[in-house]
Amino acid sequence: MRHHRITANGIDFSYVEQGDGPLALLLHGMVETPRIYRHLIPVLADAGYRAVAPSLRAFAPTGLPADGSMTVADLATDANALHEALGGDANAVIIGSDWGAYATWGALNQAPERWSKAVVATIPPLRFLRPLDPAMIHKLGHFFFFQMAVAEQIVPQDDFAYLEWLWDYWSGNVPGVDLTEDIEAGKDTVREPARLRLALELYRQNFPVDTFGTDRWEGGALLSELPTQPTLYLHGTEDPSVTEESLTEIVAALPAGSDGLLLKGAGHFPFIERPDEVNERVRAFLADRPAA
Repeated sequence: MRHHRITANGIDFSYVEQGDGPLALLLHGMVETPRIYRHLIPVLADAGYRAVAPSLRAFAPTGLPADGSMTVADLATDANALHEALGGDANAVIIGSDWGAYATWGALNQAPERWSKAVVATIPPLRFLRPLDPAMIHKLGHFFFFQMAVAEQIVPQDDFAYLEWLWDYWSGNVPGVDLTEDIEAGKDTVREPARLRLALELYRQNFPVDTFGTDRWEGGALLSELPTQPTLYLHGTEDPSVTEESLTEIVAALPAGSDGLLLKGAGHFPFIERPDEVNERVRAFLADRPAA
């Protein structure tokens, strides 16, 4: 893979890329890195795409936003600005997981003309996340913990032991999957206090305690709309926010040509936990596209 840097939306982005052809932009999640797509990137390149996986704003080695803003709107604008800076056209596709999924839903709504298809994993459209049942509220406890100022002291203790626990909690303990190197790489993205603070700001700015879930919540408008592009949605059975029944509802609500896959035994990291199955489904989903 080739390593490069590019400026988009005022941010100095580091990214890896492989292949030539229409742009395939891959967006990672919180305390993750582009390496979560290491199995998919060569597949996309072989399929005739220019696969580009940037490190998101504030996550090393990408630059920090000067104004400290970490809203979903910022992430979505970053994605669309990267499309522009990288020379993307209407055949481009966008792929996102975790916070990269939030960014993907937002980018599709902000500038639908830029993207022909999307692949989204682990975070369904907002309307399918509410109301949250008690088990899911418990599962999302880090959303509440990260709101606290003391989180900036606790999270980095014992070489970011909390992040190790969180990854293990969300991984579903998938047999035969070793996430150690991915976790270590994720830690390295936030070792600087300023970067950790901004990573936590993802939760503080996007799920503010005084407006989240009310009509005054700014993130609601951007995340509540469904895309107009065919979308493949991926989710693991050990990541409990989506069931087989709700996956059917999600796919039915998405535009014609959309599809979904519930990966049995997979947790929150399907691109790592079930690479062969995911790669094959993504390849098949993207195969029917206009000529470049």
